[in-house]
Amino acid sequence: MTNQEKIKSILLKQFGYTHFRKGQEEAILAALAGKDTLVMLPTGTGKSVCYQITGYSLEGIVIIVSPLLSLMQDQVDQMKLLGEKRVTAINSLMSSEERRWVLSRLNEYKFIFLSPEMLQQNYVLAKLKTMEISMMTIDEAHCISQWGMDFRLEYLGLGTVRKELGYPLTMALTATATERVREEILTSLCLEQNNTAQILYSVDRPNIALKTINCHQDKDERLLKEIKSLSKPGIIYFSSKKKADRIALWLKEETGYTVESYHSDIINEDKIKIQQQFIQNEIDIICATSAFGMGINKENIRFVIHYHMPANVESYLQEIGRCGRDGQESIAILLYQAGDQFLQKRLQEQSLPNTAMLEYAYRHGKVFEGSSSETQQQMIENYLSSGTTIEQAKSQILGRVLQKDRQLDYMMQYSQTTDCKRKYLLHYFNEKLTEKPIHCCSSCGFNDDFYDSIQEKDTSTHFYESKNWKEKITKLFLLENK
Repeated sequence: MTNQEKIKSILLKQFGYTHFRKGQEEAILAALAGKDTLVMLPTGTGKSVCYQITGYSLEGIVIIVSPLLSLMQDQVDQMKLLGEKRVTAINSLMSSEERRWVLSRLNEYKFIFLSPEMLQQNYVLAKLKTMEISMMTIDEAHCISQWGMDFRLEYLGLGTVRKELGYPLTMALTATATERVREEILTSLCLEQNNTAQILYSVDRPNIALKTINCHQDKDERLLKEIKSLSKPGIIYFSSKKKADRIALWLKEETGYTVESYHSDIINEDKIKIQQQFIQNEIDIICATSAFGMGINKENIRFVIHYHMPANVESYLQEIGRCGRDGQESIAILLYQAGDQFLQKRLQEQSLPNTAMLEYAYRHGKVFEGSSSETQQQMIENYLSSGTTIEQAKSQILGRVLQKDRQLDYMMQYSQTTDCKRKYLLHYFNEKLTEKPIHCCSSCGFNDDFYDSIQEKDTSTHFYESKNWKEKITKLFLLENK
């Protein structure tokens, strides 16, 4: 049996699908040919299938590095739902006893999810060195780059970890990375550019129409008008937790829809409950911060609205990519009001240490905790422990501030441009729009029947051709136990 025949057999047996989505088969076959891979596929097109089927085709364990605990847990739960028992996550949510128990039985697992912090713990790394590792997967690989949208200091150590583990076969996955970010991913992970297969597909999602609304007066009333004209379910993104709570309550009162808010202050038990209710179509609208959506496997989301302007194009594409995963018509709406950019500027100031914080830390050898956020403290501690000079630290932070300003300015221009908005977003990634969809953007104009085309669909016909009997059984089980 050829590799191509083998992976198609696994796709049908494990996932119930007969055809791959674009880029998946190419990425898997490259990995099975022994090549490290950098895979960039649009949000919602099934990047996890790439490393899972590769893992099933190889002997040994698969390590998956994931940046968020919620994302990690969602992926573990989804794999278990599909019948995979040999999967676990090692993270800070575990007690020390639970971690020891899992580590003592590591050879019983096939897929092991870890945060970058946990992977770099000496006792975890020592245990992994004794295992046969078939592949190392770096999920959300753009976190490696200081020019990316979600720079994570802990990701910078993953190249050293690869070396410690003997340079295992590696697959780096992302949905949004500019050429500069992709180059930094390769360099940081010690991947040779000439020997790494780069499977790169457009970030464009043609079935998602793009719309911006300049709210000269009451943004809340305009939001309400849009909500009433759209089919549900949908997500509304906010940069403020308080605003997400307030709008969720207001929409419940004004519309009678089932609406819940979701952000980092909500306890884990409620987060899990809200996620599951949304997945099972028991909630019409989620009012959320960026904490919601990553790893949520829901295909029939019809709209994503941004109440506040996102900080950058990468975040925007990640978040709007959570709608229309069934391939049906969907819409992304950005509500813009003069001055919206200043909220992002304030959030930026809270995420990066300022000169006074750095000078105090370098003078006293520790962080002054009273006036700094957790993110600022973490960055300063990393600078101190890594031997970075204060001049280097100041230079890096200045570069980061300038980059964030440029990214926010691009979003400002996107919100106000009268040119094709899809073309404008693609230009950010040095892509060209080769073919406009019928419902492209608010600049190009929508047909009269556009809103009628965004209707709730029967998602039993998936973007793949589905023969997923496990999904049907799961739905029946949930109905029986309501």
